Amino acid sequence: MNKRVLPLGWTAVLLDGFDLVVLGTVLPVLLESGQWDITPASASVASTAGLVGMMLGAMAIGTVTDLIGRRKALIASVAGFSVFTLLCAAAPSIEVFGGLRFLAGLGLGGCLPTAIALVDEFAPERRRGRATTLIMTGYHVGAVLTALLGIVVIPSLGWRALFVIGATPALVLVPLMVALLPESGAFRAEGASAGQASVRRVSVGRLSVGRLVGSLFRPGVRRATVAFWVASFMGLLLVYGLNTWLPQIMRAAGYPLGAALGLLLTLNVGAVVGLLVAGAVADRVGVRPATVGWFAASAVFLGLLSVKLPTVGVYAAVFVAGCFVFSAQVLVYAYVGRVYDDGNRATGLGWTAGVGRIGAICGPVLGGALLTAGLAHPWGFYAFGLVAALGAVAVAAVGRGVRAGGGGA
Repeated sequence: MNKRVLPLGWTAVLLDGFDLVVLGTVLPVLLESGQWDITPASASVASTAGLVGMMLGAMAIGTVTDLIGRRKALIASVAGFSVFTLLCAAAPSIEVFGGLRFLAGLGLGGCLPTAIALVDEFAPERRRGRATTLIMTGYHVGAVLTALLGIVVIPSLGWRALFVIGATPALVLVPLMVALLPESGAFRAEGASAGQASVRRVSVGRLSVGRLVGSLFRPGVRRATVAFWVASFMGLLLVYGLNTWLPQIMRAAGYPLGAALGLLLTLNVGAVVGLLVAGAVADRVGVRPATVGWFAASAVFLGLLSVKLPTVGVYAAVFVAGCFVFSAQVLVYAYVGRVYDDGNRATGLGWTAGVGRIGAICGPVLGGALLTAGLAHPWGFYAFGLVAALGAVAVAAVGRGVRAGGGGA
């Protein structure tokens, strides 16, 4: 693998990971302060606006990436979401805040599938599972840093400072990407031989967006495509539902705000550890059984969180749940990267992530509805456990015969 690809892609995903928990970090403060007359319902609308942007960005940019190249798409995504994240710090109302979250979401949605496609194409075949999970550790390192910053920054500087801090690293990262980030082999036209350029024009340049999306439903991958979309829906429902509302659910269970934010931090520390293990397991036993197992374990440990445990026990349970919940979704991405080929891999990843963002929208809505009804604890964890079980069923439905490159039945 090119030594520049992984660190640059990892850092881009780290900034994307900031968005994963920033709302879960600031919402308890906004709700308690009464700023903008915010309610759980209006907070859910703002959260949903950002996730709709991510859904559209993943589908659009993921597909366009197969036409213009991974490098250009990734740089544009990082620059775009950083600008609008910074503007969130100056939002004068919940309506403007939600609109800026939508615009930031367009870039955020395109970042992940593009970065994963780029890293996959530079990684050796036998290590692609580890490459995917390793780059996704950046996502959760970003989430952990954001949770830590929330604990330290919000009491002294306020919630707006968190958005400024989250956006400013792009001032360094974007110029570095422009200078150092290489393009995937399928898109290296400059300096290529005439024959290579011809291959690029035939395999990529003449493909329309419609044909790229249609290629996800050709014989041999049609069932896998639908199964991936369902699994991604379930996986991102869990990721965003828990990261948005876990602090409030724990507060409903009687934990103080500091402990609730600490549990959010613990959840994402568990995610980083789980990713490091999941990639190695997937490369050893196969990505399909690993993904099914990770979703099934998520169901078990989410159900365990419904039980009122002593302090050490609840931290341990949240940590282990984080190990499985987040890496289950990443293993779906790793599986997608092995089924589709170079010509439509980013499209497959983009649409899997995009449809999954519908689940990401439903997660905060589900959590908000349960909180509004006073049922968040313990029924929220039962609901999330059921979602994880359905994710396991969806991955199992891909079938054993589907092989890398789109072959098989």
